[in-house]
Amino acid sequence: MEPARAGGLAQVFRDAEGVKIKPLRPLVNELRVIKSEAEITNMRRVGKHSGRAITDAMRQSFTAEKDLDSFLDYWFKQDDCDGPAYVPVVAGGINANTIHYVSNDMLLKSGDLVLVDAGAEYGGYIADISRTWPVSGKFSAAQKDLYNTLLEVQRSCVALCHVESGLTLDQLHKTAVSKLSDGLKNLGFDMSNHAIDTLFPHHVGHYVGLDVHDCPGFPRNRQFEKGMCVTVEPGVYVPDDERWPAWARGMGIRIEDSVCVDEQGPYVLTTEAVKEVSNMFFFKILDANKL
Repeated sequence: MEPARAGGLAQVFRDAEGVKIKPLRPLVNELRVIKSEAEITNMRRVGKHSGRAITDAMRQSFTAEKDLDSFLDYWFKQDDCDGPAYVPVVAGGINANTIHYVSNDMLLKSGDLVLVDAGAEYGGYIADISRTWPVSGKFSAAQKDLYNTLLEVQRSCVALCHVESGLTLDQLHKTAVSKLSDGLKNLGFDMSNHAIDTLFPHHVGHYVGLDVHDCPGFPRNRQFEKGMCVTVEPGVYVPDDERWPAWARGMGIRIEDSVCVDEQGPYVLTTEAVKEVSNMFFFKILDANKL
């Protein structure tokens, strides 16, 4: 049987000579990039669940990154969710300057910020959220200034995720770079010599759905279409060196939502994760009545 089988395969290859073979991935990406109503329903559910988990985490006190990680892991496995969608980032203090930090094993220090990038999975679909908040429950004046500057950029970019904007993810990134550069300059940053490339070294967003980075290889220069789901995640990561204002050195902040593109406006899938400073209620033993 083996010789005959081998001969049969050889004949198949001979018959295929001269036939142009196209890769399957672009065809699959075209099918996946526009979400159906059923898919969006799943993404709404997992976005709401994930957002509530992160908001609840803000209300707790944790002494170590791994404790916060475990808290979210438990939350993500409740209410029929399948668990974490990816290895989360739980980065306290300067650890947030490592974009894909996943060690999650250091102590959290009062006075530092903690950056969390995490989401649950439900029915094969995922939520991708980043939030940053003070470990102690109270922003310093400097932390609040930098945070609100980034938040304004993020909100402006989210608002542009609709068909009528005529934008692409690449164009949205240019908008984020321009707005963040202006905001940081107003805070006293020297933005000469391509400083923004150091302070904001990643793209503002990617497609999201069945994977965290959905539709791999699908171009970011494709104009927004109804049913596309993307992330909007500007960040600012200030190295601990003398080039930058002393008050900001070592800070790392990212704010990210998963967003569904609609005709005239975006549908934010992760609104349950609070991001306005005025809505961040930290029920701590100390300073519980102050932000």
